[in-house]
Amino acid sequence: MNSVETFQLSIYGASALSFLISYSFCYTIIKLNKSYKFKKNDQKRLSNLNIVPLGGVAMATSFFVSVRFLGQADSNIVFISIFALGVSILGVIDDFKNLNWKLKIFFQFFLVSFPIIILGTVINVENLLGLNLGNILNVIFTVFWVIVLMNSINFIDNMDGFAAINSAIICLALTILSFVYNQNYLADVSFVLLFSILAFILFNFPPAKIYMGDSGSLFIGFIFGFVSILFDWNPAGESFLYSSIAPVFLFFTIPLLDFLTVFVYRLKNKISPARGGTDHISHRLLNEGYSVKQVLSIFVGINLFIFFLLGLSIVYEYLSLIIFIIYALFIIFLFFKFQKMKPLN
Repeated sequence: MNSVETFQLSIYGASALSFLISYSFCYTIIKLNKSYKFKKNDQKRLSNLNIVPLGGVAMATSFFVSVRFLGQADSNIVFISIFALGVSILGVIDDFKNLNWKLKIFFQFFLVSFPIIILGTVINVENLLGLNLGNILNVIFTVFWVIVLMNSINFIDNMDGFAAINSAIICLALTILSFVYNQNYLADVSFVLLFSILAFILFNFPPAKIYMGDSGSLFIGFIFGFVSILFDWNPAGESFLYSSIAPVFLFFTIPLLDFLTVFVYRLKNKISPARGGTDHISHRLLNEGYSVKQVLSIFVGINLFIFFLLGLSIVYEYLSLIIFIIYALFIIFLFFKFQKMKPLN
């Protein structure tokens, strides 16, 4: 049996297990919530207090169990999954107890920095800048990158299905990219996570029966962060430009748009950027008269266009700069378009 056949068999079995565990947990949590009415702290933008934000527990548990059954399970991923589960637990505590933001960042810093230091897997910015600081800058930047990704996914978790569907699209893109570049164990991991999220989406699609919560958004962002570090964005060693912009294409477009729109609006109106609100881009579209499902369709379309550009940059590497300019102009256009829209009251 060759490596491709092994990869296909192992990925399907582990993904099916991931789906079943996630589905079962979501179903059970929803049933328990009807009986016990879990009390939760709500600072989300459009949350129904009768819906429990424990979908992340289902996804984190299913991923934690399933990656151990992968035929090509990488020891680094297994090790990382332990801390991913810890991140999810931190999210549960925050959802129900409303932790101080400084305390949250402290625990995020510990849960991210420990596996990075132990594994020694970093983004080599020192090499990029021509510096030799004994890996210190590399570690700091890598920790910052993962924490930003975690919170960027958390930032867009403000509407039924929004963060989950965007995350599923990212997982699918990661799976395809990993397979194309023969980084099969990362394709396995991304595919397993995809099926965990898909099971959750069945209950989170509007009208939602369960929310992702911080236990889910922080967990997904954590896995994205470490997969992006372990992934070799430039295996041929030919295109620095592509290897630099590909992660931005893949992870940051929607969160970046949302962050910039909200930050500029709040800066103008002297509102704290850390405060929850209904001024995100999803809420602005709702205020324009679009339904929740229409808003989700718009962002799926935006993602598909971006991944089309990413695909072009892979096939036509020499056009990377032109493609990046098109991408930047597209983001600028969307930014000003969303700025003109009023927040949801």
